[in-house]
Amino acid sequence: MDNNRVHAKELAKKQKEISVAEFFEKNRHLLGFDNPRKALLTTIKEAVDNSLDATEEARILPEISVEIVQLSENRFKITIEDNGPGIIKAQLPKIFAKLLYGSKFHKLSQSRGQQGIGISAAVLYAQLTTGKPALVQSKTDRNKKANQFALKINTQTNEPQILEEGQLDWPEKEHGTRIEMELEGSYFKGKQSVDEYLKETAITNPHATFIYTNPLAEQIIFARVVNELPIEPKEIKPHPYGVELGMLIKMMQNTSARTLQSFLMQDFSRVGPNTAKELCQNAKLLPKVKPKNISRDMAEQLHRGIQETKIISPPTNCLSPIGAELLEKGLRKEINAEFYTSVTRPPSVYRGNPFLIEVGLAYGGEQEKDKAVRLLRYANRVPLIYQPGACAVTQAVQQIAWNPYGLSQSKRSLPVGPLTLVVHIASVWVPFTSESKEAIAHYPEIMKEMKLAVRECGRKLGIFVNKTIKIHAESQKRSYIETYIPYISEALKELIDIKDTAKVEKLLHQILEKQRGTLEKIEINNPDYDPELAKIGQEEKPKKPTKQETQTKLT
Repeated sequence: MDNNRVHAKELAKKQKEISVAEFFEKNRHLLGFDNPRKALLTTIKEAVDNSLDATEEARILPEISVEIVQLSENRFKITIEDNGPGIIKAQLPKIFAKLLYGSKFHKLSQSRGQQGIGISAAVLYAQLTTGKPALVQSKTDRNKKANQFALKINTQTNEPQILEEGQLDWPEKEHGTRIEMELEGSYFKGKQSVDEYLKETAITNPHATFIYTNPLAEQIIFARVVNELPIEPKEIKPHPYGVELGMLIKMMQNTSARTLQSFLMQDFSRVGPNTAKELCQNAKLLPKVKPKNISRDMAEQLHRGIQETKIISPPTNCLSPIGAELLEKGLRKEINAEFYTSVTRPPSVYRGNPFLIEVGLAYGGEQEKDKAVRLLRYANRVPLIYQPGACAVTQAVQQIAWNPYGLSQSKRSLPVGPLTLVVHIASVWVPFTSESKEAIAHYPEIMKEMKLAVRECGRKLGIFVNKTIKIHAESQKRSYIETYIPYISEALKELIDIKDTAKVEKLLHQILEKQRGTLEKIEINNPDYDPELAKIGQEEKPKKPTKQETQTKLT
C-alpha cells in the first residue's frame, strides 16, 4: 500500500501542463508541415490567405507579392507583401507569434481563416527548422512610419518573443503588411506546387493581382480581370438547429438576457417572439425563467424542443459567393479551352450553418484527352491541394455517371477527358477533416448540393460535346463528297445545259454549302457565290393559290 502511494506521488510530479505551441511543435504534420515540399506551399498559402482576408475586409482590391529565394539546396527565404490596411503595433506580435489568436473563430461569416493558427504555425515551422525569427513590418497610414518586429514563439507559454523592435520609412507603400521568413523546404514545378496553388487561387479570386517570383527568378503576374470586390459577408448569430447541448448550456450561462424567451430571440438567428414562445412550449419550459437557473435536464428539454420546432433557415447574407459569371471569367483567364460554363447553387444548410456550392468547367483546348479530368477543389476561395481522396468533392464527382455527358469513366473513379472541373464551397464554417484544412467532411447535405451543381454543368457540357461530335461527323461526310465532286461534275455536265465543268463543280459546292446552312451563310463564306447557278437543279415550289383561284376551282 505504502509503495503504491509513493509510486502515485512520483507519477503526479511528472504531470504538467503543455501549451498549444508545444503540442504543435511536436505534431506539426497536423498543420500541413509534414515534409519540406508541403511546408513551403503551406507557408505561402497561409500568408496569402491572411492577405486576401485583410484586403477584402478593408474593401481594398488585393495586390499581393510573393517571392521565393533559394539560399541553399533545402533552405529558402520567403517574402509575402500585401496592400492591406496594415496591423496596429499592439496586435502585430500576437497575430504572427501566438497560436490560436485571431478574430474569425467566433465570427459566423465567410472567411478564409478560421482558427487563428495558420500564419503563426508557419512562423513556428521556420523557427524550428532554421532557428531564425520572422521579420514582420506593417504600415497603417501614409503619414506614419512602419512598425517592424523580429519575432519568435515561446513554445512553453505560447506567447510572442520580441527579439527586435523599431520603426522604418516605407515610402512606396501607403499601407500594407510584409513578412519575411527563412525555412527548410523543397521547390518543384507541377501538381501540388506553389506555382499551381497561385494559379488556382487566381481562378477563384479574379479581383486580385498576384506578382510571383519563383526560385528560378522567373516572374509571373496573375492580373485581376474585374475591378469589383466580392460582396461583403455579414456576420450572423448561430442558428438553433446547429447548436449542440453542451454549447447551448454554455450560451445560457454567458448570456446577458434575463429570460429564456429573450435569450432565444437575442442569441440566435431566425427566432422571433412567436417562434421563441413555441420553442418554450415544445420544451415545456416557462418563457420567463432565467437562463442561468436552467439545469442540465431543463437544457436537454430545450434542446429537444428546438428539434421539434419549425424554424426558418439561417440568413445567407453571411456568404460571399464568387458568382457564375466571375468564376467563368477566372477559368477563361487561366485555362485555354473551347467550352466554358459555370453555375451557382441556391444556399443550403448543414447543422444550422449556411453554405452554397459553385461549379465551373473548361472543356477541350490544350488539355490532355487520355487522362483523368483535372479536379480543382476550393473552400471559401482557397484551393485544397492535398488529400483529394479523403475529400467530399472527389467522392461526389466520382459518384456521378459521366458517360451521358460525353466523357468515359470507369466505375467509382474520376472521368477521363480534356476537362478542368472547379468545385467551390462557401460557408460560415467549412467542415474540414483536420486542422490542416485539406479536405471537406462528407456531410450528406453538402454532397447532395455538389452533385446537383456538377450535374447541371454536366448537362450543358453534354449538349456541347454531342454537337461537336455531330459537326465532326458532318465534316467527314462533306470531305468525302468534296473528294468526288470533280468526277460527279464530269458525269453531270452533259445532263445539264452547261458545258463548263468548273461551273458544275461550283454548283455542287454551293448545294453542299446550302445543306450546311442558309444562303446568307453561303454569301459570307463563298465570295464567288452565283445566285443564278444556285437556281439550277432546284424544283420550283408551287405557289399558294389565292382565295379567288380556289373559289373558281371549286365552282
